Amino acid sequence: MYQNCRNCNADLIEVVDFGKMPISNAFISQNQFSDEYFYNMTAMVCQKCYLFQLLEQPNPNILFHDNYAFFAGSSNSMQKHFDELSDELIDKFELKKNDLVVEIGCNDGGVINYLKKKNHSAHLGVDPSKNVYEKSKEKGINMMNKFFNIKTSNEIVKEKSKAKIFISLNTLAHIANINSVFEGIESLLNEDGIFISEDPYLFDVLEKVSYDQIYDEHVFVFSVTSMNNLCNKHGLNLYDLKYLDTHGGSMRYYVSKNKNLPKKNNFNYFFNKEKNIHSNGMEVYKNFNSNCIKSKTNLINFLNEQSDRKIIASYGATSKSTTIFNYCNINTNQIKYITDTTSTKINKFSPGTHIPIYDYDYFTNNKPDICFLGAWNHSKEIFKKEKNNFSLNGKWITHTPEAMFINDF
Repeated sequence: MYQNCRNCNADLIEVVDFGKMPISNAFISQNQFSDEYFYNMTAMVCQKCYLFQLLEQPNPNILFHDNYAFFAGSSNSMQKHFDELSDELIDKFELKKNDLVVEIGCNDGGVINYLKKKNHSAHLGVDPSKNVYEKSKEKGINMMNKFFNIKTSNEIVKEKSKAKIFISLNTLAHIANINSVFEGIESLLNEDGIFISEDPYLFDVLEKVSYDQIYDEHVFVFSVTSMNNLCNKHGLNLYDLKYLDTHGGSMRYYVSKNKNLPKKNNFNYFFNKEKNIHSNGMEVYKNFNSNCIKSKTNLINFLNEQSDRKIIASYGATSKSTTIFNYCNINTNQIKYITDTTSTKINKFSPGTHIPIYDYDYFTNNKPDICFLGAWNHSKEIFKKEKNNFSLNGKWITHTPEAMFINDF
């Protein structure tokens, strides 16, 4: 447990205490209920560098294990996203055939899978989870089955070369030893190297009260301010940004080893916007705390009222829904089952709350009266898929920013 900021060692201020939490992605069998692991999930913010972080994160070896249950390839929208980013790398950064591209947390393919398809052989994926590492290897992707840090970076330079591009999509926020990661990035990049990172954007989380973006794997939720402070500390230049709709609101950070590269308008806009918000001290974080409590109470009351008369199922066995269900004490009294298409989750139970998870065939044959949108960040893809299968209007509910029926498809 860290008592001080993981970046600058300054004092932390409590934002929200979510209480006892299980491992978010550990979908378990009934015989594992008595041995289930729990920790206390408390969100903090550094009063000096504004890095938003968990006070305690379970051991990474527990989180990113040999049977990791998330596969990025299961989402069509994310595959399209990876493909488009691979085109940008080739065109915008004039990627040459021998320029090494390294992607951490590439899961079962990521961006480098599309680079490989476009005949870019100078690539390397780094992922600590054995099963997704094996999936990538099966696709012919060059892989390393390790956590990324300064030691791993030095190994890559020794065995391969310096990198032209370093990619981290929804991965940087997972790594508690953040300074070792940034040391590794700075050491790995060549002199004109570019680091591209995407993660959920903190001020979207605060504004939308999407507290389910906070779970054990997300030890950090970055803002432009905190990312800029990390880059400055390690001799890197955060020079441009791109706001994205992915994962309910994300930020893409463009970072260069060239310190003289001028800041773009997007950077200046978001940096100054956050500066104005922080001019009011910690008010925005205090408001988030009270909004989380209101959202929790509202969702519990809403589900209790609906479940008295109707059968409710949840669509998507997600890490996000683990936070929601455990924070709000939601179980089979409110939600009868969860449907998912990931084979490793089927016929298991949700972490902590032990709601059964059934496959998609069960869902189509046992349609509930109402669906709770657990995978709300993939709502467009889900609604397109369910348009002809499950009546949409008045049948779907969300928790963010408050519990309500979804009428805008």
